[in-house]
Amino acid sequence: MDIKDMVYQGRIKVPYKWSVGEYGSRFFGEIKDNKKIFGTRCRNCNKTYIPPRKTCPDCFLPIEDWVEVGPYGTLITFTIVRYSAPLHPLPAPFAVGVILLDGADTGIVHIIGGTDPEKIHSNMRLRPVFREKREGNYLDISYFEPLNP
Repeated sequence: MDIKDMVYQGRIKVPYKWSVGEYGSRFFGEIKDNKKIFGTRCRNCNKTYIPPRKTCPDCFLPIEDWVEVGPYGTLITFTIVRYSAPLHPLPAPFAVGVILLDGADTGIVHIIGGTDPEKIHSNMRLRPVFREKREGNYLDISYFEPLNP
């Protein structure tokens, strides 16, 4: 009898919990409880990072200073998603962009809404739209919308 490797093909669903840590907890807590967005500022480089970082990626020093950023920002770049998939947060078409919030030196990626995706353009000024019922996660900001739709 010739023994061959047997392969079972299937899917395994593995539930898990992931800790966002001390800085992530404060970041999401401020959004949830106060509708405010905070970053961390390096005392050495004077750069403000959003999402907040515990260590400066440029000078490798610890970052302890928290600063409020935004809520307004500028759209740096974007893409329009034109197909739907089960993991997408919205049905297509919708836009996702990199937003540089006022007072920050790094951009965040988020959904751009409140307007026709075809009217979105780089350098557009945006503001966050917060969910009424917030849970302490990234989607507590439903999307960013144009200041002048």
